[in-house]
Amino acid sequence: MVRMLQVILKRFENPDEVRTFEKGKFELVHIGGMTIGRATYAPGWKWSQHVAPSAGTSRCQVGHVGLVLSGRATAAMEDGTVTEMKPGDLFFVPPGPPGHDSWVVGDEPYVSLHFVGAGDYAAQKTSKMR
Repeated sequence: MVRMLQVILKRFENPDEVRTFEKGKFELVHIGGMTIGRATYAPGWKWSQHVAPSAGTSRCQVGHVGLVLSGRATAAMEDGTVTEMKPGDLFFVPPGPPGHDSWVVGDEPYVSLHFVGAGDYAAQKTSKMR
């Protein structure tokens, strides 16, 4: 029996799923047994204001490993530590509880890729299948 190997290509321009919320969206692509997400947030976006109501928690409880593509955002921990992330930064934000908040810094949209935690992020009522 000959096993057929195939290269699979996907693009975020045609994601498998899009989760939308005020001032942002989170696009998911399922590939190679992984779920990879692309976060796009407008200036003024803040997790505790725009995602928390549908998530049912005051802070994000999902852990993240990702890469900032453009813009700037923060990871704000419960202990008051605020870390700003900028283009080119690879980041790890630990899962909660107690969780973390996040917001866009400045007037440029923020875009990042998420390699860990993408499947669970903003998965509650905001999920919209495409």
